[in-house]
Amino acid sequence: MANEVTSQEIARLLGKCLLFQALGEEERHSLVARMRQRTFKSRDPIFHVGAPGQSMLVILKGSVRVSLPGPKGKVVILADIGAGELLGEVALLDGKERSADATALTNCTVAVLERRDVVAFLEDRPRACLKLLELMCARLRKSDERMAEIAFFELPARLAKVLLDRSCALPSGAAAKLSLSQSELANMINASRENVNRCLRDWQRRGIVSVDERWISVLQRDTLTSMANYF
Repeated sequence: MANEVTSQEIARLLGKCLLFQALGEEERHSLVARMRQRTFKSRDPIFHVGAPGQSMLVILKGSVRVSLPGPKGKVVILADIGAGELLGEVALLDGKERSADATALTNCTVAVLERRDVVAFLEDRPRACLKLLELMCARLRKSDERMAEIAFFELPARLAKVLLDRSCALPSGAAAKLSLSQSELANMINASRENVNRCLRDWQRRGIVSVDERWISVLQRDTLTSMANYF
């Protein structure tokens, strides 16, 4: 199939993932042999909160949005993750239900590892188990930071942090163009779309950002950094 990723490419991506860095090349290829690939179109659901969690996914191509549904159709966006990252490892480890929704943000290809294979593989590899704990702790710390931001930081600081995080991979000095809707931003920082719109319009008047129908361009990163650290 044209969308399939070669075994060599999967092994290379596994080598970039924190969990699989503890494995040797031969061990990674052994895991690859147990994987099956699946493809999803943009906006396709990958799994829903409450679904059985008997597998872990490695994103091979594209990106995936992890979110939590709330009352009255509200959604909280937890993360957007890309190639080389893990998805669904929490439910895989404890054997319980999925703790969030996962949706294809773009067309994507994932490698699926069944729980029985992963658990059996980890039982004899303490270094890989420690790496997995390290990965889980990093996720927990990030979750704690997010909760603290929502609880203690004003909306401008939360919005500034999201825009900075999304633009950090772009070259310094360039105007970062982000394809994010105001509704998406609101769901990322636990705010209303109206308040996000009001803040962005104020920043646009001040020349901090530029907003059009499809893009938000960050024009003054230093100003946003000051906002993120001040509030």
